[in-house]
Amino acid sequence: MPTSLETKTPALDALASLRAVVLSDVALQEALCDIEDFSIFAARTTEAARARGVRLDAEAVKALLYAPSRPPSIDGLAPSPGWLPAEVVQVEGRAAVAWLRFGRRRLTESFYDHALARQRFLPFNRLFGVRTPLSDLEAWAAALPALEPAGLIFHMSRCGSTLAARMLAASPDNVVLSEAPPLDAVVRRADLADDAKVALLRAMVAALGQARNGESRLFLKLDCWHSLDLPLFRRAFPDTPWVFLYRDPVEVLVSHIRRRGIQMTPSLVPPATFGIDLPDGVPDEDYCARVLAAVCAGAARHHPAGGGRLVNYRQLPEALFAEILPHFGVAVSETEAQAMRAAALRDAKTPEQVFAPDGQAKQQAATPALRAICERRLGEVYRRLEAMRTSRS
Repeated sequence: MPTSLETKTPALDALASLRAVVLSDVALQEALCDIEDFSIFAARTTEAARARGVRLDAEAVKALLYAPSRPPSIDGLAPSPGWLPAEVVQVEGRAAVAWLRFGRRRLTESFYDHALARQRFLPFNRLFGVRTPLSDLEAWAAALPALEPAGLIFHMSRCGSTLAARMLAASPDNVVLSEAPPLDAVVRRADLADDAKVALLRAMVAALGQARNGESRLFLKLDCWHSLDLPLFRRAFPDTPWVFLYRDPVEVLVSHIRRRGIQMTPSLVPPATFGIDLPDGVPDEDYCARVLAAVCAGAARHHPAGGGRLVNYRQLPEALFAEILPHFGVAVSETEAQAMRAAALRDAKTPEQVFAPDGQAKQQAATPALRAICERRLGEVYRRLEAMRTSRS
């Protein structure tokens, strides 16, 4: 089996043998990938290996699991269904997809990043990291029984999009991808012509949105800056309806001043993403407002092209049933609706807590200076969104 591993120690010999056994047996991968306990995993893998004529020592496997660094990734192995892209990385100057095995585990976390954090810790993924060239993704995804997205969720940020995503994820019939970094990595590539980027975007969505439990619907909740890339998504998924969620700018800006999102940090999301020039500038409150204005302007600019629906935060959670799902052409069962309503009772980003409305508190926290910034940077575009929303026949 192709691997960059050099077997020079008993532990590495054990890893090479273990990989040879496990990665050639999809059923065994399925049986092992959800085990959390390191000792149980070591015992079960060695038992499975011995049943296949390969002697392994459980203590050697445990030593690999507890090692301070992960073993080298496996290059050149095409992952079977049930592996999902974790990130796009550079390997010797070429883009590659790093994969983690999810098996049948549903994506129920508020963000895809949270699901990745859990999966990376599992013993299986500590030992069986797989990488493939990004250029191979289209051919690999073409063999999948892929779901076409039923709806795209664009948003201003801090405006209920995570709530909508969690409500949708409450139905076992739905796959919900929430701000998946591998998807953004494709959108941000500047080295691809439009047709190539569209094809790669479709392939990445197919890989991420696998129906691993017989699901029938796929929804994408995108990063807030993707409103600026609406034409790209419309080209990739021309028949898929979309919504843009937004909120009173004062409340959104107060939220970001309290705890900034990555879009407000120029080192994480470059200002050029939003069409902002910030040479030697300071990402202050005004910068945050300019980012939000650019996101809203993207939705307002592309809304007239069709396929979209504007939803204000104050319409949630009922808007999921009255506006969003009907716009997506999706009818849910009463059982699904009950599960979605139950999800709305929990805080979207910290679901262990009960949801508590915070709009009034944020309005009270806004200083006159912050309100002035909101009006100068966001007042016009917010009123434009409201006018387009309310004028819909």
